[in-house]
Amino acid sequence: MNTNPAMENNIAVRVENLEKRFGTFTAVNRINFEVRRGEIFGFLGPNGAGKSTTIRMLCGIYAPTSGSGTVGGYDIIREQHKIKQHIGYMSQKFSLYDDLTVEENIDFYSRIYNIPVAERAKRKEETIKLAGIESFRNDLTSTLAGGWKQRLALGCAIIHQPGIIFLDEPTSGVDPITRLNFWKIIKEMAAQGRTIFVTTHYMDEAENCDRMVMIYHGTMIAMGTPEEMKTTIMKNEILEIAVPRAETWLEKISGLASVRETALFGVNIHAVVYSSQKAAEEIKNLFDKEGIKDYSVTKIRSSLEDVFVSLIETYDAEHKEKG
Repeated sequence: MNTNPAMENNIAVRVENLEKRFGTFTAVNRINFEVRRGEIFGFLGPNGAGKSTTIRMLCGIYAPTSGSGTVGGYDIIREQHKIKQHIGYMSQKFSLYDDLTVEENIDFYSRIYNIPVAERAKRKEETIKLAGIESFRNDLTSTLAGGWKQRLALGCAIIHQPGIIFLDEPTSGVDPITRLNFWKIIKEMAAQGRTIFVTTHYMDEAENCDRMVMIYHGTMIAMGTPEEMKTTIMKNEILEIAVPRAETWLEKISGLASVRETALFGVNIHAVVYSSQKAAEEIKNLFDKEGIKDYSVTKIRSSLEDVFVSLIETYDAEHKEKG
């Protein structure tokens, strides 16, 4: 793996007050974080939150408006060309050439990354094995299913054996089994000492991360391990309410004194509450008053999705008050 001896204190990525503006629009708002070497670091948020803009600044594609940062010990403003030589980057759209065969794509990236001629055959076989596409090696890339394209794109992105790998929404648009298999590959790479920086809006995937940042409207709203997110950062309790036509009860339940906010999760309601005991009593009284018998109210452990929804609600409420 290619790493910079100057990488300080085992920190693979560091940003300080990083900001990116496009005209009057602030896409990334003075964010700060560090990523440790060998860590799976998640960058979570909805579409348009600033995830891809951040990753493009770190990869040397965009220049920051202000702030600073390093990737592998290299400065993201002054040493962009060096960063590009020492990282792997896989974009959302899988940067492959559909009119080339699988092997031709791999050969192309071998040349792009200046793989020594003597090593190219070996690296090609390693990439094909990683992608599990031995039987497709002579097929046009355009004929591959999404999951196979995804694996091939990852193989091409890391053919030069970088120590830091940036994955921008790598599982967007693929099926759950493909997502699961892809995360197995990510964990294997991290176990080899590689640093993985991954953006996603799938909160269930984030459970695989060692640590994560949650970003919304370009602003960091939380950072920590999955466990810290669900305990230390999420201070309220969660009730799951199963009731017919759940969507029609959201407003009434959210209006109860012990309920902070509600959201639909599948066919049920998740209520963030100040006191699970008081809220359960208020919900029971509401349903009894309305003559509803077929329901259940259960205290559950917070999921990362619960945490994120709660943090977004808090952010929106605070910024609405500020006008």
